[in-house]
Amino acid sequence: MSTQRASMVVKAAARRASLSLPIRVAQGFTIFMGGVSLFLLLSTAALIGYDLVHVGVVYPGVSVAGVDLAGLPLAEAEARILERLAYPQTGRIAFQLADQVWVARPNDLGLYLDASNSSLAAYQLGRQGGLFTRLWQQFTAWYWGENLSPILVYDQRLAQNFLASIAAQVDQPTIEASLTVNGTEVSVTPGQVGRRLDIQSSLAPLEAQLRSLSDGLIPLVMEESPPVILDASAQAELARRILSAPLMINLPPADAGGTVPWRIERETLARMLAIERVQSPEGARYEVKLEAGQLRAFLEDLGEKFYRQPENARFIFNDETRQLELIQPAVIGRNLNIDATIQSIQEKVTQGEHSVELVFDYTNPTIGDSATAAELGITELVSAQTSYFYGSSAERIHNIETAAARFHGVLVPPGATFSMGEVLGNVSLDTGYAEALIIFGNRTIQGVGGGVCQVSTTLFRTVFYAGYPVVERHPHAYRVYYYELTRSGSVDPLLAGLDATVFVPLVDFRFANDTPYWLLMETYTNPQARTLTWKFYSTSDGREVLMSTSGLQNVVEPPDPLYQENPELAKGEIEQVDWAVEGADVTVIRTVLRDGQLYFQDEFSTHYLPWRAVYEYGPGTEIPVE
Repeated sequence: MSTQRASMVVKAAARRASLSLPIRVAQGFTIFMGGVSLFLLLSTAALIGYDLVHVGVVYPGVSVAGVDLAGLPLAEAEARILERLAYPQTGRIAFQLADQVWVARPNDLGLYLDASNSSLAAYQLGRQGGLFTRLWQQFTAWYWGENLSPILVYDQRLAQNFLASIAAQVDQPTIEASLTVNGTEVSVTPGQVGRRLDIQSSLAPLEAQLRSLSDGLIPLVMEESPPVILDASAQAELARRILSAPLMINLPPADAGGTVPWRIERETLARMLAIERVQSPEGARYEVKLEAGQLRAFLEDLGEKFYRQPENARFIFNDETRQLELIQPAVIGRNLNIDATIQSIQEKVTQGEHSVELVFDYTNPTIGDSATAAELGITELVSAQTSYFYGSSAERIHNIETAAARFHGVLVPPGATFSMGEVLGNVSLDTGYAEALIIFGNRTIQGVGGGVCQVSTTLFRTVFYAGYPVVERHPHAYRVYYYELTRSGSVDPLLAGLDATVFVPLVDFRFANDTPYWLLMETYTNPQARTLTWKFYSTSDGREVLMSTSGLQNVVEPPDPLYQENPELAKGEIEQVDWAVEGADVTVIRTVLRDGQLYFQDEFSTHYLPWRAVYEYGPGTEIPVE
């Protein structure tokens, strides 16, 4: 019975225990919620009480930029901020460029303190947001303190204006170095490195420095632009060396022959000085030299003076030994190399030298002094002709001798065309000729070189009877009796049509040496005998010349004489200045055989004009009827 009862007691206890657990949980939750409610109630009460205590003032622990504003009303907080935060007016910002420093107040650079909004931000700390946010802000401010940043206004335009004023002082333009020559004086202006204040780069660290509310040093950023040529002092020194003394132009020692050097004075050198800007891999630079165009003009004049045509040696043929005898050494040709001379002058003057040699190109003649008859194929006399000039004046004889001498000993290469005009050269008083009668237009007048056609006529006849082809020949305008004279002094009309005139450089006489042998010409003038003899030496190739002439055809009587007054003649004085001659046509045919066979045939047709006599008379002279 006791055991059963005990079991029932246990069961009853278990039932009670199972019924009390939910009750206890519910009771605990009720207690927790009650505690929360009590906490909220107390917190609200505390917040309300804390707010009531600090109505209209900044909560404890709140400061702006280290300025304690706790317990201050809004207006007083703003006043304290303005009083304690005077950095915009009293701060100093220094801008530095090398050893130059510019100092400005933050206000001058556009920094302003917004005290009103800064104090408002302090006042609103702990008064905005939800309950817990406000409680937390109030607690942290009270417990740890809350230091707010001031509200600043930054107007960068003022800072830019301040830096622009600095730029006006420190910016400098880029200046190229320059050289100038005034007379013989050389001046040099050094270059300058350009620089510009980089305002934007200099402003970059400024705002952070201002907002730190502390004084600071801001390094200015400069942009540099160096000139292409900064220093021209070396070139100026070179120019001074060039102008320090006259420039002497010399012939090479082998050509000098006692010639005085040409002297270019300092003043002339200064006018010739050229300063050029040149580009090189190392950069641009000035190059000082003499102006090539002026040098060229100067050298071209010298080149004409010193030009020398190469000339073969001249010989005569010894009929007895059948060897050549040298009568005039060969001449080496010389031509001034203007480009090489200019280059040499430029190199010398840039090295500080003032003496320069001309540079020549030399050309050796074809035939030197040691040539032999066998080498040239000259073995015999192949043609010789003599003309007569009885009645010639002393001036005409002088001109014949002068012109003929230019051909004595001249060699004509095989296969070449010989030009009489090229060898004769300029016929003038400067080249040794005198004035004598010449044909000019339709008159016979006094002119330089009268008598030269005696030489060209003699050459033509020597060529004619040697059988060489005639390339160019011009007859005279009318029959000249000199060219029809015989040994006896009589006139032979059958010689008409065998004359030739030369008038350099318009009218020439040319023939071809169509043989494989050199041709040697010799000329001999005998003033006493009034003869000119021209000889050709070469090697005969079996030529034989036959000549036939038509004689004078279509003869035309000369016009009536012409009388002209000459105020230099006296009254009653009459002087004949031109002589009448009949006009006519004549044709000469030459037949050249070689080894008995026809080689070639040519024809020389000449039309001579009728020529009137011309008389001059003094004023008041009675003109004769006939």
